[in-house]
Amino acid sequence: MQIQGYFDLRFEAVRDAFSELFVRTQQRGAAVCVKVGGETVVDLWAGVADNAGEQAWQSDTLVNLFSCTKTFTAVAALQLVAEGKLQLDEPVARVWPEFGVNGKQDITLRQLLSHQAGLPAVRQPLPPEALYDWEAMTAALAAETPWWTPGEGHGYAAITYGWLLGELIRRADGREPGEAIVARTARPLGLDFHIGLADSEFDRVSYLTREKNNFGDAAAQRVIKALMSDPQSLTALAFTNPPSIMNSANKPEWRRMAQPAANGHGNARSLAGFYDGLLREGLLDNQLLDEMTREHSIGEDRTLLTRTRFALGCWLDQPDVENATFGMGPDAFGHPGAGGCIGFADPQRDVAFGFVTNTMGPYVLMDPRAQTLARLVKACVG
Repeated sequence: MQIQGYFDLRFEAVRDAFSELFVRTQQRGAAVCVKVGGETVVDLWAGVADNAGEQAWQSDTLVNLFSCTKTFTAVAALQLVAEGKLQLDEPVARVWPEFGVNGKQDITLRQLLSHQAGLPAVRQPLPPEALYDWEAMTAALAAETPWWTPGEGHGYAAITYGWLLGELIRRADGREPGEAIVARTARPLGLDFHIGLADSEFDRVSYLTREKNNFGDAAAQRVIKALMSDPQSLTALAFTNPPSIMNSANKPEWRRMAQPAANGHGNARSLAGFYDGLLREGLLDNQLLDEMTREHSIGEDRTLLTRTRFALGCWLDQPDVENATFGMGPDAFGHPGAGGCIGFADPQRDVAFGFVTNTMGPYVLMDPRAQTLARLVKACVG
């Protein structure tokens, strides 16, 4: 496999491990980008981008980043906090009056950002097309009753996060959520990142496939068991209501819509550039960044059925949990996306890291491919 791009010779071990992915795994296409102290030290890509295996992965190939999108959304919301247009600890219903019913009157932006609001799923059965109907989804969430008392426990809002935060951003910013988030996060840093992709960019998007005969770790198997055995459970509904959530990511309508929890499109460069921008106060001041990266939720996750640790719109490292560590420093913060994409920062080493793939692994938390590369970055930085 021919590896394209650039690497600083100090990071040759990272380049070798990236190349090895295409030998040892079912890897079809991928890219990795690492910045240290604001300087790019690794920017590599390889493999194929299309389903037929005929189109080579390019330097500007885009990937559906899934939940890596959530931190971009959180940063946009926190910028609105800095501007006084949103408040972390005031009821969401002050900005979104229809939301303040059925036990949600006191839910705050802080609770939404840290997955404590009790709204990871909608109970009312929704048709597949509701996925693409912003008004239908925000109305369903405004009418929903929390699955637990808000603030008493946490459960990952895999996709509802996008409508909940997006609607608040829409009301406070005045622009549509995808446009507002991109304008606030990607544009100032010159990042190739999109929420609501233009048709003219479709030919740059890699086609997603799943690894075969890989059933993941115990955490992944618990979620799969819940999906199969109890379709009305919180966990199942979080991923299957609307029923189109799990099988739409290659469709044109998925790419076009703005779903700020799950369908940002970008590449390894845009992820590393975003986290480098955070480390350099390019998007938030230090005080707000400290608040964003402070632990808010830890323990058994009611959606993912495993131990998670959240700050505001990002995951925090769990160094002692094999499938929940970024593999670098204990202060690392960032966000994985379904299937293996990940972006994060390690402030201790001044490292920003991005990895993207079109070959989706089955892991619920961190993907071992990215963890391997991150551990080698750590060793090379020293």
